Amino acid sequence: MTRIGNMYGPDFTFLGVQKCDLEKPDTFKGADVVIVGAPIDSGTSHRSGAKFGPQAIRMGDYLPHDGSRPHLALRVDPLQKLKVVDAGDLLMPGSDLVGALKVLQTATATIAKSGAIPVVLGGDHSIASADVAGIADHLGKGKVSMIHFDAHADTGEDQFGTLVGHGTPMRRLIEDGYVRGDRFLQLGLRGYWPDAATLNWMAKQKMRSYEMTEIHSRGMSAVLDESFKTLTDGCTGVFLSVDIDVVDPGMAPGTGTPEPGGMTSRELLEAVRRICFELPIVGIDVVEVAPAYDQSEITAVLANRVVLEALSAIALKKSGGSFNPTKNLLADR
Repeated sequence: MTRIGNMYGPDFTFLGVQKCDLEKPDTFKGADVVIVGAPIDSGTSHRSGAKFGPQAIRMGDYLPHDGSRPHLALRVDPLQKLKVVDAGDLLMPGSDLVGALKVLQTATATIAKSGAIPVVLGGDHSIASADVAGIADHLGKGKVSMIHFDAHADTGEDQFGTLVGHGTPMRRLIEDGYVRGDRFLQLGLRGYWPDAATLNWMAKQKMRSYEMTEIHSRGMSAVLDESFKTLTDGCTGVFLSVDIDVVDPGMAPGTGTPEPGGMTSRELLEAVRRICFELPIVGIDVVEVAPAYDQSEITAVLANRVVLEALSAIALKKSGGSFNPTKNLLADR
């Protein structure tokens, strides 16, 4: 796990935060958040390119990378309020997906044991089978609930005959006992998969999936209200997994398996803000950003903002603050 910098490009950190090395505990001692890149895309089933996602997410911002980002609405600077460090990319050779995922599982376990929240920049969604497992290795199997934003369920029995891929990680996590099926919630599903057999398996695990049609009909707030009661029942913490293809490809084209009819970027950011403020978050990943298919970097910028929104909400919670979305921003100036 020695720090190698960034596998595909120059070594710079997320918005200029301090570097750390996972083999040197003193470099992330006392950290609230450790960012780490998982540059792997050999688990993809369609268009590859997500291995360049960590680099794109880190630089997806037009402001100076000076380690400061005051949030306008929340009135908190997460990069100043929290101790956020960046471990760079893990060495994840595409020729050995299983071995690469073991490296990630060890890394997130190391971060979790230090008391920090791992924020993993993917990479394709196969990494979820490892980053969640690493945290569960520390907190205990079945003690981590999961909220999963995605166009796809990722619960396939296999992918082209292999058990490991970006279409199977959620099934692996449940079958291996890391996450309970009845504490596993999915938001944003749509399209033309999974098949009946896979849906039947999901039902037997008591998974709860909120398809886009239901979210549109009921509203995101009602869905989150219902979800939070489940996520905090009998679990120590919540893992947030965001596949960027949950957003409509008109707003997030830079991904490997785009599916029309998704959330708006605003809906996703507001949901992430509320989740990270109200729930005990123990880990986050943001995955499936494939820069080669992006338009004007809008997908990378959105993924960057997903991370910032999560950190801002965590910082606000730590400070004991509150958030009123109807507040006049100039009223107290």
